[in-house]
Amino acid sequence: MKLRPPAVPLITIDPYFSVWSPADKLTDATTEHWTGKPNTILGTATIDGTDYQFIGVNSKDLPKMKQIFLNVTALSTEYRFEAGGIELTVLFTTPLLPDDYYYFTRPISYLKVNCRSLDGKNHRVKVKIAVSEEICLDYRGYGEVETELIDQGDIKTAKIGNKVQKVLGRDGDDVRIDWGYFYLSVKGGKTGTEMIPIAFRDGIRHGSNLYMTFVTAEKEIECPEGDALFTFAYDDVESIIYFGDHLKSWWNKDGAVITDEIVKAFADYSEVKEKADIFSAKLYADAEAAGGNHYAEMLELAYRQVCAAHKLVLDEDGKILYISKECFSNGCAATVDVSYPSIPMFLLYNPELVAGMMRPICKYARSDEWEKALHYDFAPHDCGRYPFVNGQVYAGNRLEYQMPVEECGNMIIMAAAHAIASGSIQFAKDNLDLLEKWGNYLIKYGADPDNQLCTDDFAGHLAHNTNLSLKAISGLIGLSIIYKMLHDEHNSGKFIRIAKKFADDWVVRAANGDGSFRLAFDRPDTFSMKYNIVWDKLFGTDIMNKEVIRSEFASYRDHMYPYGLPLDNRQPYTKSDWYVWTGTLAETKEQFEEFIEPLWMAYNFMETRVPMTDWYWNATGSMRGFRHRSVQGGLFIKLLEYSGKMKVN
Repeated sequence: MKLRPPAVPLITIDPYFSVWSPADKLTDATTEHWTGKPNTILGTATIDGTDYQFIGVNSKDLPKMKQIFLNVTALSTEYRFEAGGIELTVLFTTPLLPDDYYYFTRPISYLKVNCRSLDGKNHRVKVKIAVSEEICLDYRGYGEVETELIDQGDIKTAKIGNKVQKVLGRDGDDVRIDWGYFYLSVKGGKTGTEMIPIAFRDGIRHGSNLYMTFVTAEKEIECPEGDALFTFAYDDVESIIYFGDHLKSWWNKDGAVITDEIVKAFADYSEVKEKADIFSAKLYADAEAAGGNHYAEMLELAYRQVCAAHKLVLDEDGKILYISKECFSNGCAATVDVSYPSIPMFLLYNPELVAGMMRPICKYARSDEWEKALHYDFAPHDCGRYPFVNGQVYAGNRLEYQMPVEECGNMIIMAAAHAIASGSIQFAKDNLDLLEKWGNYLIKYGADPDNQLCTDDFAGHLAHNTNLSLKAISGLIGLSIIYKMLHDEHNSGKFIRIAKKFADDWVVRAANGDGSFRLAFDRPDTFSMKYNIVWDKLFGTDIMNKEVIRSEFASYRDHMYPYGLPLDNRQPYTKSDWYVWTGTLAETKEQFEEFIEPLWMAYNFMETRVPMTDWYWNATGSMRGFRHRSVQGGLFIKLLEYSGKMKVN
């Protein structure tokens, strides 16, 4: 990978179990949770009696091994180091295989360390990994931890957790888990616990009595060539509260025990690693064919982040729920306008996960609270604040802060795309009452939306939003497709005719007169990304005149900054998901590559060292807000188009 990641993924399981390196070199910064709070992991190699650091910043001021290589693929991160006459290869792998729920949800991540002699001599090498109490607390010192050493034959494990267990005890955004237990394991080595002085990223100890509890695992490695295998595992005990029910993840739905799973993980490492490598290689090759090598690199970096912003559980009927966390925004769970931009990735790799995103919304939309107490006839925005999925919390459910056209259009488009990608109309059929209600809302209000919020709510309310009108048009197209798949030609024809009428009217009222189209119908000489019409292209319905899209896309050149096209004329910032959706309107691969190059440059040079932000300033490439959000699944939309999976027969 030529792209320099803003932050490097190390462990990526779910919104709680997440560790990243915010530096180019693994020894230049303390490892972090995606929120930016320390999740300290230390890695040391003792080479012929001399200690060296290769992970994290050690309070003992050890010499650092020289990092000579870094590469990130969809499922692995590889570093190479040199010191003391040896080369050390350090490989982190989280096997998030989307078509295998067992591996996709098993909360275990691997670390493989290989040693190779560089000078042809034999060397005595010991590798040691230490993980701090921060992994199981909101922050260090938040509570008293307890530890346990577990012996399972050749597999040795050190366990750590908060002494006071309040499982699913709170919700929130910039918070970390403080229940459940973390397990550090090694094969053929030994484990232990230590009190280690805290090292801060500025290199200052701030006193000699600041210690944390660490669990440790170590192994002697034969060199000229040998290896050690470690695992990181986290058992959260329970994962989600779903309308009052406490739900477990898929991996332990039948009572699986984490220590047994750790033993299995060591046994199946070679098989799982091979599957991960095959998946990663195909993802890169397909993405490069679709949009070029820089596009492929962004997808490699995004994949694990998108998966790890979700939790997969089963409802009382055994159906999949795929719960997103709206990371570093407000922590909402199952947010529709976060799920919507993420779906291209899941439509490619497992469409059932899209249905899993929609089920909570459909359930809540039929609730007494939504229908009878609030009297809302449009789709909800969310279903709670992670990990509580008990009903919408956004803006206190006040009407003026809802996103009616946005969320109605999103849900219908998602249902149609799921039906096409999965080849099954059953989910849409089961929820046709809601989809039709939301479609009628779009007919009533979507041609020229009133003063509503859209998904870009940080920009504020906007009346007569032309892009929101395109959302309504795309939603009506989606509903027409659903009826067509249900062999209801009458309703299919009805909704496609209305969509066509709306589109023809849109072209007249949104025109600036120079081939470009406005931000709002009543604001001449303005512009905005028209990302919502991309589904017309993907579905192959061609409701919108192609010359309109061609001239609109050509007009974007006049508004470019060094790091890309702004979302609209109001502020010089952009959103990465909508940026790639807009780029997918390009007629050729070459045009697409040219358009998305500034996005690659923004990530490559971004000074804000966090997991891929989706909201940044176009002039400087610096983060405006948000991090680690699942919306980066939207970057896969060009690959989705290239696959041809969305074409309606």
